[in-house]
Amino acid sequence: MEIISIPLEGELEHEDSMGHTAVIRQGDVQIMSAGMGIVHSEKNKNDGSHVRFLQIWIYPTAKGLQPSYDQQDFDRSLEHNDLLAIVSPEGVEGVEIHQNAWLSLGSWDAGYKQLYSLHGHDQGVYAFILEGSVTIDGRTAQRRDGLGIYNTPSIEIAALEDSRILLIEVPMHW
Repeated sequence: MEIISIPLEGELEHEDSMGHTAVIRQGDVQIMSAGMGIVHSEKNKNDGSHVRFLQIWIYPTAKGLQPSYDQQDFDRSLEHNDLLAIVSPEGVEGVEIHQNAWLSLGSWDAGYKQLYSLHGHDQGVYAFILEGSVTIDGRTAQRRDGLGIYNTPSIEIAALEDSRILLIEVPMHW
């Protein structure tokens, strides 16, 4: 399993059976390939404060991979009114995932529009609205809404108010 952690607030303390220890903060992206097996834990680093994070599990392209770990800070890389790839196959953009999948973060001012082109005809995209509200191909989605779209080469995203969004593009296997 490919396990992606994206903190939204607070700090997570990570430990795993490969000997990695790390603190994961807002702006960081962590990926673990469980491969043939890994034991891991994440917990709130600071007692008395809140931590909110997304943990996304995606099947890898093959079984029996060697376990691996990577973490990168994208906080300063994400420009306003832009979409930044944070996870991609072979780590060409962002951290590496063993799947034909891309995760991208966007941050837009109200009124900003952006076209997102999918990476293949067999791909679909899930849009998760972190903050604000947007229209995606004419469908409105608000904070914490999700919208899955497939059978299209691209989608148009328009921010109705200042917004942050996570796009998760994966193969659509039926």
